Amino acid sequence: MFIKILFYVAVILVALIGYRHYALKQPSLIIGENAPEFTLPDKNGIQHSLSDYKGKYVVLYFYPKNDTPGCTKEACSFRDDLSKLEQLNAKVIGISVDSEASHQKFAEKYHLPFTLLADVDGHVANAYYALTNLIFIKIAKRYTFLIDPDSKLVKIYNNVDVSNHSQQIIDDLTNMQSVTKT
Repeated sequence: MFIKILFYVAVILVALIGYRHYALKQPSLIIGENAPEFTLPDKNGIQHSLSDYKGKYVVLYFYPKNDTPGCTKEACSFRDDLSKLEQLNAKVIGISVDSEASHQKFAEKYHLPFTLLADVDGHVANAYYALTNLIFIKIAKRYTFLIDPDSKLVKIYNNVDVSNHSQQIIDDLTNMQSVTKT
């Protein structure tokens, strides 16, 4: 009996250590490198590519699921701050693994005027290291990538607080653009 308990404790410890190692050693993209190119459909089936937005800043945000509390709060903050972001030459693009039809309902329900892209197979989220793949369930992590007009990564947000995220991006864009003007 004691050996059986010891065995289970050992298995649990190995699993915990393995998970911590995996969680801490996640690969990521690097500031200054080119953002991975993508082409995905929006809520109307129209294809969008990163290259379509060359010459503008892109706020590329990945989110877990349409119409959930955190994702709704984040999307509505981007909606409410969209004019400020556009004044800073930025386009907002949201990506999740939800379907085009789900994006359609979500955008209509909350009057979201920016682009939502359907990454149903998770390939784009995976290219940005923003995919959690739990065998039967794929879900996008809440990560945001700020991409400059030349398609270079200038900021990565992988610890997003939905209550102030949009304003944080506005502040970062304002600071970046004031530095480049001087």
